[in-house]
This record gives sequence, C-alpha cells and structure tokens, in this order.
Amino acid sequence: MTYLPSSNRYKDMIYRRCGRSGIKLPAVSLGLWHNFGGVDVAENYRKILHLAFDSGITHFDLANNYGPPPGTAEENFGRVLKQDFSGYRDEMIISSKAGYTMWDGPYGDWGSKKYLVSSLDQSLKRMGLDYVDIFYHHRPDPETPLEETMTALDLIVRQGKALYAGISNYPADEAAKAIAILKKLGTPCLIHQPKYSMFERWVEGGLLDVLEKEGVGCIPFSPLAQGLLTNKYLTGIPEDSRAAKSTGFLQTGQVTEERVSQARQLNEIALRREQTLAQMALSWLLKDQRVTSVLIGASRPEQLADSLKCLDNIEFSKAELDQIEAILK
Repeated sequence: MTYLPSSNRYKDMIYRRCGRSGIKLPAVSLGLWHNFGGVDVAENYRKILHLAFDSGITHFDLANNYGPPPGTAEENFGRVLKQDFSGYRDEMIISSKAGYTMWDGPYGDWGSKKYLVSSLDQSLKRMGLDYVDIFYHHRPDPETPLEETMTALDLIVRQGKALYAGISNYPADEAAKAIAILKKLGTPCLIHQPKYSMFERWVEGGLLDVLEKEGVGCIPFSPLAQGLLTNKYLTGIPEDSRAAKSTGFLQTGQVTEERVSQARQLNEIALRREQTLAQMALSWLLKDQRVTSVLIGASRPEQLADSLKCLDNIEFSKAELDQIEAILK
C-alpha cells in the first residue's frame, strides 16, 4: 500500500530552536532504540513511522548499535525510508551515533577517529543515505584524547557525511571541554543527548547550565525511565513489558517498591491534570525551555499517539511542581 503523508502534518506539533542554531526540532522526537530491529514485525514499525511523520515528528534518532541485533534498526529504517519517504528526506532530521561496541578487535568501540569514521560509513550504507543530519559521539571515551574524538566529528561534518555534530552521555565538565574544542575547530556542537527523567536528574547538577551558556540544544533520552513512568508497572510487571523481556534494558530488579510507590503518587497528580503518567512525565521535561525535544520510543502506534498528547498541557502550577518534588525526594 502506497503511503501518502498527511497534508496537516505540521499543524499541531510544537517546534523549538536547538540552542543557538538554525535548526528547530519537534518537541517530541522518535527514537528507534528498542523497537525497530530484528525482534519486531516490519508492518508494526512501519505504522509507527507513518504516524510519527503524520503527527509532525521530523526527527528520527538512531545509532549504529540499535536493534537488537545491532545494526538492524538502521537497516529497517533504511528500507522504510526508501519505500515510503524517498520524496520527503529534506523534511527529516535523521541522526546516528557511534561509541558502543559494534565489531571485534581494537577499532570497533569507543571514540577513536578510526572507529567513528568507519562506523558512520557503515550506518550510511545500512540506511541508504548520503549523509545524516546529526552524528553523535555516543559516550565519553576514558582513554582516547578528547581532541581526537572531536576532530573526528569535525572531519565527518567537513566531509559532508553529517551536517551537525552532537555528543551523548557526557557529564557537565567533559561536555564543556568537548563543546569548546568543536567551537575552536569551527564545527559547533549542535546538541547533547543525556539520560534525563523524573527518576534520573543528574543533568540538573550543571549540564543544563553548560548547554544554556554555550547555546547547545538538549534532547533527553529515556524520559519515561524505560517505562517506569507509565501506567504499565503500577500494579506489577506485565508479561509483555520491557522488564519481562531478556532483550530489554529495564530489568525486574529495577522495578522496586519505592519506584512503584512514587509512580503511583505521581499518577494521582497526572490524573488531576487530565493526563496519563507518561504524558505528565514528558510535559515535566518540556516545561524547561533548555530542553529542545524529548526522545521517546514506541512499541505500538497507539503508544506513540498517547505520548504525543503531552503537548496539550506542558504548563505546571507551582503547587504541582512542589508536590512532584516532594514525591521525588
């Protein structure tokens, strides 16, 4: 069946400027971390991508190791891109990353120029693209000099294989150094992708201030804490949940009684706001203008549609914020 995008696809989405750049990103972006690899049904992730684009989501976030198995998310995305979106590439921001293990030997991991350049070449082939819009270093490398890693990102942009450079999982001090090096090289850092949610707040200890000062965008991943900030675990661990799967990053040991208790209390506030817990958790991140976009995953189109409703209410009263803080502490 031929896919024709909705003519109203930009009507309801909110777009935010990414730091001090020319790029605006949708307030909600789609991440292809867990549900677009060889473990899923093609027709399902195709429907998710259609709904995302029809809803004004222009940013699709991948990495070399997304799947599982690694590489399959890019392969599958490339097939759908060719089949359904070939005439809409210029309406999309497509990102990829490298920094985790991808192949055997000393050159298939971390942050060397050899690894980053080789990995992106592989990613472009898997997706059938000439370039990605954003290429990230996925995590800090404790052994490779930061100058080498940032010089590799600069080279990749100058080669035209990526339009913008980004970093992910960098703590505040390392992020500041990386941003300074890229600025000196003439390839400004566009964006930082940290893990950030109501349950994971390390970015508030300095990183957000660094990004604001340097004019760098912020796009949190795992904004729903791998599903803990949804209705899914309020009464136990469902058989079809991420925590119940061996392939998932959320394990049963992380679904603690303390977390479940907090989620239940937060859910009461969400209900008063006429939101689901997931919608409120996303809105809570978007209340901060330093957050450019929130990166969500989806295993079903219905899940994505539900998350998008967070945009209906991203304002919080002081009383609500105080109540949330009391629960989280």
